[in-house]
Amino acid sequence: MNLVSQVLALLAALTHLVVGTLERFFYDRTAVRVFRTTSPADAPEVTLWRSGVAVYNLLLGLGLVAGVVALHSGEPTAGRTLVLYLCAFLIASALAFAASFPRLWRGALGQGCRRPWHCRRQPCSDLSSP
Repeated sequence: MNLVSQVLALLAALTHLVVGTLERFFYDRTAVRVFRTTSPADAPEVTLWRSGVAVYNLLLGLGLVAGVVALHSGEPTAGRTLVLYLCAFLIASALAFAASFPRLWRGALGQGCRRPWHCRRQPCSDLSSP
């Protein structure tokens, strides 16, 4: 696996680890809510969803890091498999998001399920309308 692929995988890992940490451990801070949703309001009804998405993001990030570490620890097949699978997972998520909400295509560029990008243009409560 070439260096560019590894750097991009680590960049995706860093993004998921930072966002997952913010979602899981720091969402009670107004600045974090504004960064994630563009609104300072808290939405207690999405706490369970937010926690699940946070764990999803943390595990994706950790898996990508583990893959790159395995590449450099004498397990190139395992490392390549982890990185390729998780990157394919991220791309599939982005495509599913883009197909579900075409007008929110910028969100798909951010992996497909990131609130900060797709909520800037319209309230998240309106996602199901055409």
